[in-house]
Amino acid sequence: MDLIRLNSRALRFVASFVLLLGITAQHVSAAQALKVLLITGGCCHDYEGQKDILKKGLEARANVVVSQVHTPDKSTQPPLPILDDPNYADGFDVVVHDECGADISEEAKVRAVLKPHWDGTPGVNLHCAAHSYRIGNPRDPATPGTPHGLWFEYLGIQSSGHGPHEPVEIQFMNTTHPITKGFRGWRTSKEELYNNIKIFDSARPLASGKQKVRRRNGEERDDKAVVVWTNEYGPKKTKVFTTTLGHYSETVRDSRYLDLVTRGLLWATGHLTDDGKPVAGYGPGGR
Repeated sequence: MDLIRLNSRALRFVASFVLLLGITAQHVSAAQALKVLLITGGCCHDYEGQKDILKKGLEARANVVVSQVHTPDKSTQPPLPILDDPNYADGFDVVVHDECGADISEEAKVRAVLKPHWDGTPGVNLHCAAHSYRIGNPRDPATPGTPHGLWFEYLGIQSSGHGPHEPVEIQFMNTTHPITKGFRGWRTSKEELYNNIKIFDSARPLASGKQKVRRRNGEERDDKAVVVWTNEYGPKKTKVFTTTLGHYSETVRDSRYLDLVTRGLLWATGHLTDDGKPVAGYGPGGR
């Protein structure tokens, strides 16, 4: 009789455990994909190809659905439909800025682009997004609270230009951050190294870049700058991730680059563990 009772209890325990596993598995598989708005277009880059490389790469690495806003316009003032619409990010969990609008400098337009992030929508910024929406001379260090500082306060680091199209040596400065944990530095193919005019107190540098520059007299120097960082923006301390790497499509399709951007996106939305892994349900295929 005692054996029968013991077996009965064991069966009930196993049944409860199996039910718990089933509920957990159902919860994980039912995790709602993050809605990502990817903005591309403007001067100087192969956005036609890179927009699809990014969409495919992000969706393969995380439980996300990427919607694209793209213009084929190649000017420094691309007519992006998000301009003048402060509600352009409604319904999205994060915005990826990969546009190049270096001469979009009207304060009202810049504030409209920033409005969702000011209100709490996380942001990811790639390459020329760091040289967009600039008011005034970008070489002059920006003062917080002024029109000149609007976009730079959001980014966390101010940049005004870049070096030659030469490889960049990437070195991770903070290897304990969830975004960078386990990453090793690498040497890109041809790239652009963006300078740092000002690093705001809210920014947290994660990786630096070093590039050899040859002077006209034949001498060489090493230029260095922060190329990957995080920032907290505005009254809600919105999470913002930025990398200035990504000029050429060869860099953008590099698995290391796509892994880095994916982690930055998951960190910004609160879906990255301390170990640098996606939160359950937000890995590839919803795992």
